[in-house]
Amino acid sequence: MPHYQSSSVETARKAVAERLREVRLDAELQGQELASRCGWHKSKVSRIENARTPPSDADIREWCAGCDADDQAADIIAASRSADSMYLEWKRLQRTGLRRLQESRIPLYERTKLHRGYASHVVPGLIQTPAYATALLSVIGRFHGTPDDTAEAVAARISRSNVLHGAGHRFTLLMEESVLRYQIGNAETMAGQLGHLLSVMSLPAVCLGVIPFAARERGMWTLEAFNVFDDERVHVELLTAQVTLTAPGEVAMYVKAFVDLRELAVYGAEARKLVAAALEVIR
Repeated sequence: MPHYQSSSVETARKAVAERLREVRLDAELQGQELASRCGWHKSKVSRIENARTPPSDADIREWCAGCDADDQAADIIAASRSADSMYLEWKRLQRTGLRRLQESRIPLYERTKLHRGYASHVVPGLIQTPAYATALLSVIGRFHGTPDDTAEAVAARISRSNVLHGAGHRFTLLMEESVLRYQIGNAETMAGQLGHLLSVMSLPAVCLGVIPFAARERGMWTLEAFNVFDDERVHVELLTAQVTLTAPGEVAMYVKAFVDLRELAVYGAEARKLVAAALEVIR
């Protein structure tokens, strides 16, 4: 495990331990008193607070109940669950190739009712054409040195996009105007992708916004790409890893950022004009 990854997990675990300690202090309880209320050995509170023993979900519920802070249990449990899974290296996720990773996400996309996505570098995966996805995934696979299963991975990614046409789903997707200009693949690939964006804009379940270069007095700076699944889960994409966030407080922060970014975007005819302008440059 690389140092940066272990540090990330360790930091998350320490944050959970510190939150539990704050709950105890707010309740004005000594460690021994809390242990007695929970029916634990007196050393267990100290081990949890010093991040030597990761608490179970049941431990956190009992801790919060013992401190008359039941309302904080859900948030702390979510943070604790994400401590080990929050930072997954692409090398680990892609060790058998890209197809399995694409397929593994399909159930999440299918059960999500409201999907919000922000893209600052490439077109969102849900609305990529096969040619664009092939060009992008082949570069990703080559960079990360994964087994070459690009064709199968592209097929899985395109299959996942079927959720755009299913009942009971809504999609709000934002992208920076620069994404329209970054060339992935050849000119024909980009022309096809931009034309596809124009088609996607007409789908009833999809709201596609473009944040213009000319957006003035930005109330939100450009961020890394992220996706929000309902109000329960956020995926943040880094060069080396995918970060998964499930703690309600962290999810709420990304939702807030998304709302601010959404205010900067243009939609409908204005968005079509920006896509058409990028298409004209290619032609």
